[in-house]
Amino acid sequence: MTYKTLLFDIDDTILDFQDTENQALQKLFATQGLQLTDTLKQTYQTLNHGLWQDFEKGKLTREQVTNERFGLFFASLGKEVDSLALEQQYRAFLNQGHKLLGNSDQVLARLAPDFDTYVVTNGVSKTQYQRLSDAKLMSFFKDVFVSEDTGYQKPMKEFFDYVFARIPGLKKHETVIIGDSLSSDILGGQLAGIDTIWLNPHKKNTAGITPTYEIQSIDQLPALLRG
Repeated sequence: MTYKTLLFDIDDTILDFQDTENQALQKLFATQGLQLTDTLKQTYQTLNHGLWQDFEKGKLTREQVTNERFGLFFASLGKEVDSLALEQQYRAFLNQGHKLLGNSDQVLARLAPDFDTYVVTNGVSKTQYQRLSDAKLMSFFKDVFVSEDTGYQKPMKEFFDYVFARIPGLKKHETVIIGDSLSSDILGGQLAGIDTIWLNPHKKNTAGITPTYEIQSIDQLPALLRG
């Protein structure tokens, strides 16, 4: 294994998005006089996940997902809300979340001197930059590529074409993507013609997408890359 360029996903790969989302939803629901129960959270996550999958497939724009999801969710509860206003509130809460996933900062500190490390993420640019900055991780990356800025999203090949064109001297056989999502990171890497490392702490692979490598913890990454 002789990789030179490492492409890192953010959410649930180096930052704990589950914690970030939970805190933001608790605060948002409180503004509507609701407590975030497990049932409500599951209902929201199922709806939200479906919308983002449609985004990854090119069926919806990012703005359609973010600006309409809370209207759709609260409509399912029989409550009419200003969906855009709630999204703006939620985004402000979400921007504050930057809990590290495991020892990701230590892992990046070990890898950055020996590899060219980059971020490749779907999402909102302001949110992702702020979270990386607040987590004090920006210095580990040579550049950050967010779907909002590229005009495309993982797993689209066009997203990776955009990224590859902006990384000096990139060679596909020396490049690998590290991420938690089979449908976004791993499939995206395959469509782009690069190797993939799936960070999978507890999921069952029912998608029929096979990564090049699989790890259960981000702590396993340095040994794998240097093995």
